[in-house]
Amino acid sequence: MGITLVVAAFILLVVGVFAVEIFSGLPDLEELENPRPDLSTRIYSADGQQLDQFFVHNRTYITFDSIPRNFIHALIATEDQKFYDHWGVNLERIIKALVKNVLSMNLTKEGASTITQQLARNLYLSQEVSMTRKLREQLTAVQIERTYTKDEILEMYANTVYFGRGAYGLQVAAEIYFGKRPIDLSLDECAYLVGVLKGPENYDIEQHYDRAIDRRNTVLALMQEMGYITTSEYSKFAGMPIKLAKRKRVPNVAGHFVEAVRQILSKEPKLEGYNLYRDGLVIYTTIDSRMQKYANQAVREHLEGFQRQFESGWSWRGRERLLKQIVERAARNTEEYKAAINDEHRAKILKALASRPDFIDSVKKEAIQIETGFVVMEAKTGYVRALVGGRDPSTGMGLNHVTQIRRQPGSSFKPFVYASALEEGMNPGSGVSAGTFVYRMPGGETWQVLGTGGALTLRSALKFSVNSVAARLICERTTPAKVVRLAKNMGIKSPIPELPSIALGSAEVTPLELTAAYTAFPNDGVAVEPILVTKIEDRWGRVIYQAPRVLHEALPAKIAGQMVSMMRGVVDGGTASSVRQWFNYPAAGKTGTTNDFADAWFVGYTPELVAGVWVGFDDHRIKFTGWYGQGGKAAAPVWGRFMAMVYKDDRLPYDVREFSGAAKSSGGGGILTPGDAPIENAAPPTDVLGTDATENPDNQVDGGNEKPDAPPQGDIDKDKALSPSNDKDFGGDKPK
Repeated sequence: MGITLVVAAFILLVVGVFAVEIFSGLPDLEELENPRPDLSTRIYSADGQQLDQFFVHNRTYITFDSIPRNFIHALIATEDQKFYDHWGVNLERIIKALVKNVLSMNLTKEGASTITQQLARNLYLSQEVSMTRKLREQLTAVQIERTYTKDEILEMYANTVYFGRGAYGLQVAAEIYFGKRPIDLSLDECAYLVGVLKGPENYDIEQHYDRAIDRRNTVLALMQEMGYITTSEYSKFAGMPIKLAKRKRVPNVAGHFVEAVRQILSKEPKLEGYNLYRDGLVIYTTIDSRMQKYANQAVREHLEGFQRQFESGWSWRGRERLLKQIVERAARNTEEYKAAINDEHRAKILKALASRPDFIDSVKKEAIQIETGFVVMEAKTGYVRALVGGRDPSTGMGLNHVTQIRRQPGSSFKPFVYASALEEGMNPGSGVSAGTFVYRMPGGETWQVLGTGGALTLRSALKFSVNSVAARLICERTTPAKVVRLAKNMGIKSPIPELPSIALGSAEVTPLELTAAYTAFPNDGVAVEPILVTKIEDRWGRVIYQAPRVLHEALPAKIAGQMVSMMRGVVDGGTASSVRQWFNYPAAGKTGTTNDFADAWFVGYTPELVAGVWVGFDDHRIKFTGWYGQGGKAAAPVWGRFMAMVYKDDRLPYDVREFSGAAKSSGGGGILTPGDAPIENAAPPTDVLGTDATENPDNQVDGGNEKPDAPPQGDIDKDKALSPSNDKDFGGDKPK
């Protein structure tokens, strides 16, 4: 009796433990009522184009009404003919399968899962083959049947099942296999997609055509047996070939932008609790796909010729030490080197790679590839309408040269100095000496900036980017602290030391923040922070994120207008006049070139758009070899090409305007071929220099306290109003 009780207790214990094991792995009521299959997050442009998606499983949810009846019929005929009769588990089918498996001595040979059981496995369980998982699957299927209608079960199944080729759910499968919406699938296409569920790799049409045809026809035959199709329909569709849509590699027009969005949103506090890869979010961005294509084209067209120009003047001769360092660094980044087991092995690999001609040649070629960053913002809204993060804009891989690099901006930082000087009471006509400037630092060292001699107005000094004038301004008319404060108010977030040398662009910034800071000029002194995402919806269409608009009142409107007036001269006859080869409408901006032509910049704007261009190399030791590496030659042409394309496109909401904001005429940018743009910090034309312009900030060299240029009356005259001045005194800037 005692032994019997012990055995019974042991059996009950085993059964209890097994039951706990089974039931502990079941989904709870909340999970049953609110299943969350992984859905891909979709990213859309402002003009409604899907840019990309983030996903673990590439899946897009559709409703039952969007599922074709032929797919439903094929699915039931093939996977679960008693679907409408059972309560989640088909006992008759289980018994038949069990007998077959026992006779074959293979308990996994024949399956008996209903559609509901398969759904339970896809939603809540793993794909392991075990008795425990099978029991959990059956119990979960019963609970699903108690919770949902048959149509709801079919809807969830069609949205969760895997069709191969990375496609989860019918929506994505229809697009990948046939280039169609699910509702447009034909009978034979539905049959093929159902047939492929048994083993996507085994029945892939491109790898196993005959096998795929046989499988599809099996599905059609089962549909005929069930009465879903007629004999004639079977004969017709069974004889048809399977024609898949051609696989297209659609390049991502905004790869770096999409990656920037991903990185920003991964840190967004309002999205805490959401998974970008699983939760089926819909992200609405500011990018305009048409403008993005123009940006890509402008960069591509410019770099094609510019790369050749650089290579024609570049030689590794005399740079052997630099080449050795670059080759060894590249060798250390190879997988072969990283997989080495010890220092001796690594040294051997390094020596071998560093002596291989093909490896050296590939490193040489990569090292001298010109890189670029180009970003376009709407002045009023801060919306980023285009972003090119590198020479290959499609992948989004590698460094984003708009958001992830900090480089010295050179003279493109000077507008902050000039604006600060205007705040201190100067005006565009104030005269300043352009001679060599020497400043004694508090520590006793001297800072010397070579000059051109004579005197210049602020307008002319900015137009020709004279360094000695900028140096005098920051030391004598304003202070480094005031310039830093103004730059911060306008949106510069990178650290800026309070040193006089920042007047010449010694403090490193990102292209995005510098471009955003320039929005204050056409916006009457109000700077707008860049916005990449306008809103985000969850899988049910509820808005979970709305982008805030952040404004900074950085400058008085009068000073912003004076800066616009001065910076127009940079484009019209100044260091950025190369822009006029492509774009002949109102524009302003500033070029920048760093020491030894390491970095080239141009940040410019129309009344509606602000855009910044950086051109250079990832390795700071590689530099342009001559005058062509200045901002007006290396960077400004990208800006000009882009703006010409944008303002020619009547689909885009941008009219040709004067900076007053009054709309004038519309149409494409005309072609103007000015003379060569002046080189930054070179001596201005002799008739611009003067000897009697004093340094009195109240000296009205060109007619008193200026206001922003008044717009001409009537429509803009393409031949006159927009042409650079041909006057010898460059529009009256010659000191009197």
